[in-house]
Amino acid sequence: MPGRDKGPDTGQGPAVTGEPIAAARPVIGEEEIAAAVRVLRSGRVVQGPEVAAFEEEFGELVAGRHCVAVNSGTSALQLTLLALGIGPGDEVIVPSFSFAASANAVRLVGAEPVFADIDADSFCLDPDAAAAAIGPRTAAIMPVHLYGHPAAMDRIQPLADARGLAVVEDAAQAHAAALDGTPVGAFGAAGCFSFYPTKNMHALEGGMVSTADPALARTLRLLRNQGMEQRYANEIVGANMRMTDVSAAIGREQLKKLPGWTEQRRANAKALDAGITTVTTPPVAPGASHVYHQYTVRISGDRDAAQARLTEAGVGNAVYYPTPIHRLVPYAKSGPSASRDWDLPQTERAAAEALSLPVHPSLTPAELDRIIAAVNALEDVL
Repeated sequence: MPGRDKGPDTGQGPAVTGEPIAAARPVIGEEEIAAAVRVLRSGRVVQGPEVAAFEEEFGELVAGRHCVAVNSGTSALQLTLLALGIGPGDEVIVPSFSFAASANAVRLVGAEPVFADIDADSFCLDPDAAAAAIGPRTAAIMPVHLYGHPAAMDRIQPLADARGLAVVEDAAQAHAAALDGTPVGAFGAAGCFSFYPTKNMHALEGGMVSTADPALARTLRLLRNQGMEQRYANEIVGANMRMTDVSAAIGREQLKKLPGWTEQRRANAKALDAGITTVTTPPVAPGASHVYHQYTVRISGDRDAAQARLTEAGVGNAVYYPTPIHRLVPYAKSGPSASRDWDLPQTERAAAEALSLPVHPSLTPAELDRIIAAVNALEDVL
């Protein structure tokens, strides 16, 4: 690509020719600021009309499913498991190569995560590994649409249906991703999304559950609001996991911008695919619509050296995730998972090799050129 500057031949890669390129860059525009101010001035700041509108509008992204807004993506997972009646004595199959929240939600309801391996190309749950992990206590499967690539739901959902298991999609990183035309969040019993600031869209903080089951949606609404629909008419034991109207108003503005941002992420990924020659660029499965929450390559050589060189060149980068969940202290040192001898070779390999590069929609063409040049200069450490 034109415009690359590898700098002087120092053996250390391209020189920094501009401001450091952030690995992620949350966007807060004037529209989001105005929406937040509007809600603050209205005085209706919690569980009001903005939340209801956000739920309805987000439903269009998930094939018209019912949507329930909560205060975080982790809350979305936890409350979904509770609403499905999953608890002590139950097991949930979870990929170990994910953020800890996937397994934490299982533990928080008193159930136990059973870790399964991932597919080498997509980094998502391997359906064969999930099938092998099913046991007499299995109640659900939690595929994670990691980095914005949809998991193999065309195989996971039939597997779960045949065994009478619930599917809870962890779609925290995959807003608007799809498989064979069906959006993530529209496959399982429920889909769970996050609106953390670095996600493809955000609400400063928050989460959303999508479901085709109106009874499950009602239970979720009770659980997020102390077990009541009407004030002081508590029906079940619930919690306070509500989304504020300020967050919902921001989320509504972000949702309007999501289609354009998604296309820009894909365009950025296409440019990186075309320009990078030193590492294998992220494969996309047939029928999958990737939304590139992260652009993740594999570094089979010295990843630490590669990271240091990229940082020196002003190219942000990050490792998601250096330690698989099954080796984190809460799971390696306590509970039933601590006594299991997990055989997860693809998970271990991904943890050792994965490196994510900037792909966010704020990147300029010049920044894309700098990223490509910096990665291509890593040949001696790969």
